[in-house]
Amino acid sequence: MNHTTYDETTFAATFEHRMQGAPGERLHYVIGGQGTPMLLVPGWPQTWYAWRKTMVALAEHYTVVAVDPPGLGDSDKPYGGYDTDSVARRLHELTQALGWERFDFVGHDVGVWIGYAYASLFPQQVRRLALLDATVPGFAPEQMYAFESTRISKNWHFYFLAQPDLPEALISGREHTFLSWLFHAKGAGSGWLEPQALAEYVRCYSAPGGWRAAAAYYRALFESMAQNHEHARTRLKMPVLAMGGEAALGSMMESMAREVADNVTGAIAPCGHYIPEEAPDFVVEHLLGFLEWGERS
Repeated sequence: MNHTTYDETTFAATFEHRMQGAPGERLHYVIGGQGTPMLLVPGWPQTWYAWRKTMVALAEHYTVVAVDPPGLGDSDKPYGGYDTDSVARRLHELTQALGWERFDFVGHDVGVWIGYAYASLFPQQVRRLALLDATVPGFAPEQMYAFESTRISKNWHFYFLAQPDLPEALISGREHTFLSWLFHAKGAGSGWLEPQALAEYVRCYSAPGGWRAAAAYYRALFESMAQNHEHARTRLKMPVLAMGGEAALGSMMESMAREVADNVTGAIAPCGHYIPEEAPDFVVEHLLGFLEWGERS
């Protein structure tokens, strides 16, 4: 069987679901494998489930944890703490509870935002940092938000989700329609998102507080941007993989990463924005190469 084809039975034989933290602040995560720790952090509008096609193959070489960040998936949905420094500190509590001294951080979308904050706050803990198709708040190239036909379907939601109350009012009860449109608009090609995957995301974002918590990341963007401008006074020293989707950010990822990090490797995946689901084989190959698993296996 192709290890990047998700099979529930095979997956369940390797991974288990756990919760960490006190009620109201609990983080849901999925853990399996053995070896050097690796943290997989998804973004919006997804959950840990975005990594499902890559996790079995990665777990052959790593202890893999895919987490639902605060407010997303099956993690609790507190009313505050969605600026990226606060989220990074909450994930740091998780890694401390897991006993991790050093680990590899892999983030996609909002997971990129969190990854930069984490690596800036706890640089000695992050061995290597992989950032997949999202720019760090405060360092987005101007063309990313250009008002042009090829970009407006990909960037409009930043403005929409930052508005108070409106997104919840318009999207609640229409999750299937909204998410179907969004995945089609920002992905490339068809067939990469199985009906059961869409159903899982609809389930999570239909939960009480789901849209409020998701939008909170965007409502905290200006606070996160200010934090990142302070972080940028000290450049990242650990190796950074900056991967963009060919039909999404592409080479802009590498350009952005070089603004804040000294040791950057660029890669362009043959897909749209949702790289872990659209191009799981590419992700596994490049992650294992970048993280140099062969030297430790």
